[in-house]
Amino acid sequence: MKKIKIGLLGFGNIGTGTYRILEMNHRKIAETTGCELEITRILVNDPSKKREISVPSGKFTKDPDTILNDPEIDIVVEVLGGIEPAASYMLKAMKNGKSVVTANKAAVAANFAELKSVAAANNVLFRFEASVAGGIPVLNALSTALSGNEFEEISGIVNGTTNYILTQMTENGSAYEDVLKDAQAKGFAEADPTADVEGIDAANKLSILMALAFGKYVAPSDIPTTGISKITKADIDAAKERGCKIKLLASAKKNGNDVEYSVKPVELPLSHPLAGVSNEFNAVFVTGNAVGELMFYGRGAGSLPTGSAVMGDIIEIAKAVAAK
Repeated sequence: MKKIKIGLLGFGNIGTGTYRILEMNHRKIAETTGCELEITRILVNDPSKKREISVPSGKFTKDPDTILNDPEIDIVVEVLGGIEPAASYMLKAMKNGKSVVTANKAAVAANFAELKSVAAANNVLFRFEASVAGGIPVLNALSTALSGNEFEEISGIVNGTTNYILTQMTENGSAYEDVLKDAQAKGFAEADPTADVEGIDAANKLSILMALAFGKYVAPSDIPTTGISKITKADIDAAKERGCKIKLLASAKKNGNDVEYSVKPVELPLSHPLAGVSNEFNAVFVTGNAVGELMFYGRGAGSLPTGSAVMGDIIEIAKAVAAK
């Protein structure tokens, strides 16, 4: 059985989730791919740090080049987060003949065209399913099963933090500041929640969705974006009186030859499928001219759900490597 070696850049939530899934489902993955997959090197800041997961200490490295320049590593998985140095590491890996998998929406959205073109130029694969909506396989669906459609609209709740906050404000009558503190205590929100609550995270994801659905790249900074930090209990109550819920929507819609797009709080009628998406869950609503209306729903974050999407990309690449 062919052995495929994997280098992991980062070992936070998603990195450990990916490692656990490979351990947990090792036999099934080997049967699916016809290959023996092994994570041989892991880039971390502190190799001596105590971790909840048991990993042979020899796998850890502080030097990214021990992964990026290793001729035996076939696939590099980038789960560091942030735009740099993540994007540079991915580009270097591809130029060294390695296929790349990432969950990093910020780096993908900021460097979409370059990452795709460098992968093509070096005859390697670049996959990024986990960069949008965690464990929900929406990018793969847009690129494969639904690719025969002309897409008319794509909209979604793609940030679990803001959806949790708005759900609690709607269902419990809580004030924004109180729910934000609760979300931080439960780990749904970062200590600095700006990227989530101001819509920056959702704009990164919408940029990627638009590039796939409409073949139109728009930089996240060029997407009109309004977050939820100004939403009050009075706004929530007024929406309720109109039979609506407020949701932070990332949306893009065809208008003739143009595409209109935005990230902003929207009042959705209770009859809309996205109105029923609560707490930290995500959903993406798609309209295609052949398939009609579809909705993808599930956990948009978390160690194992997001790791599941990363592993799915690894498996597809492993199959391609094995077929060579």
